[in-house]
Amino acid sequence: MDTATEPAPCVGVVLAGGRSSRMGHDKAMLPWHGRPLIEHQIAQLQAAGVDAVKVSGDRPQYQGIADPSAHAGPLGGLAGIAAACEDSELLIVPVDMPRLQPSLLQRLRTEMSQAACVHFDSHVLPMRLRLDATCRKALAELMATGDDRARSLRALQNRVGVSEIPLDADEAAQLIDCNTEEAWHEVCE
Repeated sequence: MDTATEPAPCVGVVLAGGRSSRMGHDKAMLPWHGRPLIEHQIAQLQAAGVDAVKVSGDRPQYQGIADPSAHAGPLGGLAGIAAACEDSELLIVPVDMPRLQPSLLQRLRTEMSQAACVHFDSHVLPMRLRLDATCRKALAELMATGDDRARSLRALQNRVGVSEIPLDADEAAQLIDCNTEEAWHEVCE
């Protein structure tokens, strides 16, 4: 078998380990079309054709992977996922982006396939990230820093090299995140 030509598996990742401090209660469990938002995001990734889905955060009911360092933000969640996964392509979505559609995720998955990291213009998430030795090294270095501002997804993207995909207005409307009650109510209207 010629493994050099086989594509790496694509693992969908739902970032769901945050404290939801701006929302005031757990965003992952907000009801969206009859089910918790976390389940909606898992279904969106599955519909986009990922090979498996992982959930970051201490969520036993979803086989969640606890962050290795408490309160390290999305980068900490990603570090936990990386420790639990073989090298692969990660398709990463936040739990709080309910309008995200599988077709947009498929676009993120397939465009600029040689890039180490890809996200949409002016949006850190969602993103596709090649989990390999370079990425693991960058994750470890960023997690080891004592500066919380330096420990970010944007810093990781810059270290591994990031490419941007342009969006039209309809696509950009899918990338509204719901960090507050006000934003959640706007999306639900």
